[in-house]
Amino acid sequence: MDRSELAARIDHTVLGPATDIEDVRQVLDACADYGMNACVPPCYVAEAAAYAPEVPIVTVIGFPHGTHAPAVKAVEAETAWDDGADELDIVCNVGRLRAGEDDAVREAIAEVVAAVPVPVKVVLETALLGDEAIDRGCRLARAADAAFVKTSTGFASGGATAEAVSRMAEHLPTKASGGIGSWEEARAMFDAGAERIGASSGAAIVEDFAAGTED
Repeated sequence: MDRSELAARIDHTVLGPATDIEDVRQVLDACADYGMNACVPPCYVAEAAAYAPEVPIVTVIGFPHGTHAPAVKAVEAETAWDDGADELDIVCNVGRLRAGEDDAVREAIAEVVAAVPVPVKVVLETALLGDEAIDRGCRLARAADAAFVKTSTGFASGGATAEAVSRMAEHLPTKASGGIGSWEEARAMFDAGAERIGASSGAAIVEDFAAGTED
């Protein structure tokens, strides 16, 4: 993997509760410079797509807890796509998943997948799940025709782990997100099977990688 290939596998992220449009523009500028994807709040998708049309735009649905009604998530997804989003990261309903309400979880994901013609990643929030629930969540996401599964929102008690990524990658392409701030940490996730990394330190990860290859 070279620098450009790494950058293309990073969703450089700005999703904090106080995020403003200037924060989003700074992330978009970095993404344009490095060749990364940008993951921005849904309220800024239209402005982001207009500001940096060359940057792939990812946004989040049902964020951060996944407890929105399925119909609301579907409308949110349609709005994000209309505004210019290229990919959607939807938070599953962790409570229903933990309770074993598999049909409800699968149907809610499928409703979003059916609403848009762009890839949908399903955030499982693995820090709140045991191994059985992680496997089950991945199977439900796959049954609902999701394109990816994703470890974390970054707003729960923990983020991505290599162990969770390894389990998830057996089912679907996997995005590792939450607590990844360096190339060493990103490499561990790639080694575990991640196809994509979500990080607010995307530029630093690319710089770490480049520095290592130049040594």
